[in-house]
Amino acid sequence: VQLQASGGGLVQPGGSLRLSCAASGINFAINTMAWYRQAPGKQRESVASITSVGSPNYADSVKGRFTISRDNAKRTVYLQMDNMKPEDTGVYYCNTVFRGLGYWGQGTLVTVSS
Repeated sequence: VQLQASGGGLVQPGGSLRLSCAASGINFAINTMAWYRQAPGKQRESVASITSVGSPNYADSVKGRFTISRDNAKRTVYLQMDNMKPEDTGVYYCNTVFRGLGYWGQGTLVTVSS
């Protein structure tokens, strides 16, 4: 199983970024996919998830600003981040559970700063 995240970078407050996570080695279409993040000095936290049928769930801190989506044909999950805030800074990880085991991508760094 491989999860390859990309799309991180430096953005100003109020700006936007889109993260992508390409998956292989799993039956992508039936897996719930999720994004987590870890800020410096803090624990990893859930940001958003999306079920196999496309039902999203968001952390309260990102509701109304972030949008998770998936393209089963491309085996890719996305995280569109708008109206970003400095507290969104961190390493963002893609995650899924497959056959009872959790898998993580390598992480992509997002920095929100002026």
